[in-house]
Amino acid sequence: MDLKQIESFVRVAEMGSFTRAALALGMPQPLLSRHVRQLEVELHQTFLLRNGRGVSLTEPGKVLLEHGRGILHQLALVREELESARGALGGHVSIGLPPSLSRLITVPLTLEFRKRLPQAHLTLTEGFSVAMNEGLRSGRLDMAVVYNSPHSPDIESRLLHREALVLIASEASVSKLKGGKLKAKLPLSALATLPLIVPSRPNAFRLLIETELMRLNCKPHIEMEVDGLNAILDLVAQGLGFAVLPPYTLNHFQRLHPFTTHQLHSPQLTCELMLVASARRPSTQTHKSVQTLLADLVTQATQAY
Repeated sequence: MDLKQIESFVRVAEMGSFTRAALALGMPQPLLSRHVRQLEVELHQTFLLRNGRGVSLTEPGKVLLEHGRGILHQLALVREELESARGALGGHVSIGLPPSLSRLITVPLTLEFRKRLPQAHLTLTEGFSVAMNEGLRSGRLDMAVVYNSPHSPDIESRLLHREALVLIASEASVSKLKGGKLKAKLPLSALATLPLIVPSRPNAFRLLIETELMRLNCKPHIEMEVDGLNAILDLVAQGLGFAVLPPYTLNHFQRLHPFTTHQLHSPQLTCELMLVASARRPSTQTHKSVQTLLADLVTQATQAY
C-alpha cells in the first residue's frame, strides 16, 4: 500500500467515477484502475462497486475513505510544516461557513487571506452545522464556524460570538396582523401564532426554535420552509411571513429599510457562533493564522446593524 494508491482510491470514491478522477489527477484511467485494484488485492477487500453510472462504496470502502483522507491530510500537514520552516506560510486551508455568515465574510475573508498568506490556498464551503461537523470528522474541512456546537472530545471549539435571535418583520407582514401592530418585545410563545419562514431541519436556528417552544408546550407556526437567507428576507419583505434570525443577518442587506426587529423573551433564543476544528489533527501555523483572521472578521460582521 503506497500513497499513490491511497490518493487514487480517495479521489475515485469522492468523485464517484474513474473517468472523472483520472481527469482530476491527470492520470491515465488504466493506471488509476490498477492502483485501486492493487489496494483491494493487498488488503483482501472490495472497496468499490462498479456500475453503469460510476462507482459506489462498500462498507470497507467507507472505512478506508475516512482513514485515507486522514493520511492525505497528515501528508499535506508535513509538507506545510516544511514550508513553514523555510519562513513561508503555505499549504491548503478548507473552511466551512454557515449561510447566514458566509454572505457577510466571504469576500473580506478571501481578500485578507490572499494578502496575509499569498502562498496558501483557500477552499470555502457553505452549509449547515451538521454537515460542517461531518466535514471536520472526515478531513474535508480544517475548521468551520458553526452554531451551538455540542461538546465532543473529537472537536476543539472556541466561542466567537453569542447573541439572542430576534423576530424580523416588515411593514407588509405586520400590516396583515390583527390590529396591524407588533410590540417591540414579544414572549417566545408568540411564535406559535405568527406565520414563520424558517430553514428546513437540521438548521441550527430551526432546531433551537422548535426545542425551546416545546419546553413551553407550544409549536411554531411554520408558514414556509426556505433554505436561503436572502430568499427568507425577500419573502418577509413581501409580507409573506416573519423570520427568526440573529440581528447581524440584516447587515449589508440591500433592502434594509423594510425590516424591523423585535426582541423575544421568556426565554430568549440564544445562539453561539463557535470556531471548531478537529482535535485529532494538529494545527499548522497557517491554520492558526487563519483562525485568528476568522475570529477578527466574525467580530466585525456580527456587530449590530
